[in-house]
Amino acid sequence: MLEPWRIGKVIKIEQETANTRRYWIEIEELSNFEFTAGQFVTLDLPIHEQKNKRWRSYSIASSPDGTNVIELVIVLLEGGLGTTYIFNNIEVGSTFTLRGPQGKFVLPENIDKDIFLICTGTGIAPFRSMVNNIFQKNIPHQNLHIIYGCRKYADVLYRAELEALQEKLPHFYYHPVFSREENIKQGEYKGYVHGVYENLLQQNKQPARFYLCGWKNMIDEAKERIIALGYDKKDIHLELYG
Repeated sequence: MLEPWRIGKVIKIEQETANTRRYWIEIEELSNFEFTAGQFVTLDLPIHEQKNKRWRSYSIASSPDGTNVIELVIVLLEGGLGTTYIFNNIEVGSTFTLRGPQGKFVLPENIDKDIFLICTGTGIAPFRSMVNNIFQKNIPHQNLHIIYGCRKYADVLYRAELEALQEKLPHFYYHPVFSREENIKQGEYKGYVHGVYENLLQQNKQPARFYLCGWKNMIDEAKERIIALGYDKKDIHLELYG
């Protein structure tokens, strides 16, 4: 059953990178916006006459905390009607018409296998929600790997937070990967996300689940490579952007 459309009010905006902003949205008619880490909301933006051409979906980047405030992280897409409208017209005090939570891109209740969270760009959003939820609620888990691909250091989202979480949350590992940085630092990787999970699994191949979030090219290649490593298609879950 679909949730009804509701009004969300923007209470805070932060410029995170040159083309990415974080938006905190309060759903005033609710005291608690209940959702499962990994789900998304759909915004109805005044950018087209046809309803389905006005809708844009964004993963919730915050974790469920018992409040009526959620965080979205949105990248400005060149030529994108939705993000251009948001960046040009939405400010603190503006409102969105939104519906959610929606989606089944969530972790199992019993995390009995290693989890690989593989993403690029703002695809980090649902995974940030998941790992913070595990930490805050002390949920039992196996190894958790976030493998996060970006072009340059300037593109990274939530870096300090995830590095700090790696120190506090047992069996959580944060692997930033950079395709266009020359002088990478210790603990970082040069290239693309695929080499990282392949290397980790060659070192220690365990039963695992894979969650992929990002652009279609990355997801298609990851699916092929993970299956080639001997894993089943049912072990792969994905959330496609764009």
